[in-house]
Amino acid sequence: MKALRQTIKDADERQWSRQALQAMRKVPEVTIYFWIIKLLTTAMGESTTDYLVYHINPYIAVTLGGIGLALALVLQFFVRRYIPWVYWLAVLMVAIFGTMAADVVHIVLGIPYLISTFFFAVVLAIVFVVWYASEKTLSIHSITTRRRELFYWATVMVTFALGTAAGDMTAATLGLGYFSSGVLFAILIAVPALAYFFLGLNQVAAFWFAYIITRPLGASFADWSAKPTLGGIGMGDGKVSLVLAVLIISFVAYLTLTRKDSKSYS
Repeated sequence: MKALRQTIKDADERQWSRQALQAMRKVPEVTIYFWIIKLLTTAMGESTTDYLVYHINPYIAVTLGGIGLALALVLQFFVRRYIPWVYWLAVLMVAIFGTMAADVVHIVLGIPYLISTFFFAVVLAIVFVVWYASEKTLSIHSITTRRRELFYWATVMVTFALGTAAGDMTAATLGLGYFSSGVLFAILIAVPALAYFFLGLNQVAAFWFAYIITRPLGASFADWSAKPTLGGIGMGDGKVSLVLAVLIISFVAYLTLTRKDSKSYS
């Protein structure tokens, strides 16, 4: 009887521990909704950036993007738990400013997309190495401390810059055009999933591989929809941004009501 009571007590403590960790997490569960909204934010980051820099002074646009990113991240760091609209607002602002950062490297500094892609890839590798050396994990499920949250958002920022440069490199430098680039990255994003299910690829590695690819995938199709060049259909950046904003708001509202992305991790 005593052993049974101890077993029940241990089970209760484990359940409490899981609930406590869940309450501390500042990121959502990785569900189909996570990937859908991630793709939508990457696409909107591309179209919104292009709309702003071509309709207002580019320096003002970059300044506004930086201020928006700073405010969104301050809000994300201020809240004590995962809140869908706060988290996805931060992701969206990272998408916008990360796009601007990659564009500045190419347009203002004149650095070719091939070199900037390599540069951001090296920076991302350094961030991963320092993060792992410090925390011994790169898992999104482990974002329960301020330091890990800082590493996480630094990684997210670099992945957006890397993805932007890579997408522009395939579309412009390699001459694939926007649609073919999108198809290329759609194929590439299937690689980590297949490797995870059939070859036993590490879950964390599969996640970050797919996360990086979502950026050029979403951006390529956003450019294809908005631009009249490189095979695009020319709907316009403003219209594409508006449609994407409506979709993002709808999905985030749904998650806020249903909490499908904030239940306990398995």
